Amino acid sequence: MTRTAARLLLTLFYAVAGYVHLVRPGPFLKIVPDWVPDPRLVILLTGCAELAGAAGLIQPWSGALRKAAGVGLALYALCVWPANFHHMALDMARPDRGWGLAYHIPRLMAQPLIIWLALWAGEATNWPFARRQSDTDR
Repeated sequence: MTRTAARLLLTLFYAVAGYVHLVRPGPFLKIVPDWVPDPRLVILLTGCAELAGAAGLIQPWSGALRKAAGVGLALYALCVWPANFHHMALDMARPDRGWGLAYHIPRLMAQPLIIWLALWAGEATNWPFARRQSDTDR
């Protein structure tokens, strides 16, 4: 996958997610952990963060802004990870098991990949594709 394709994919994903957070916050409110203050406001702010990150990631004129968007989206994905665990715990407590482990385990395992992809697509990292410098190149 090229960075451009990754950028387009993440932009689409985060733009749609941000829009849905703003227009249909209800499903997200159900999975916000109890310790989060003012869940509705947090959901709306996360939607705005997703839209801002998508806009920053896709714009072509500033590598610094694209990099900041990638870092921001990676941090965002890290910060919402507890809600994914909370969602799994809520589902597993339901008699019908909700979405089930077949959904939740891959989702939880994908979060580090999403974090890395945001960093890579935003050009904040070249890992693992950067060529190593040999001792003679340094």
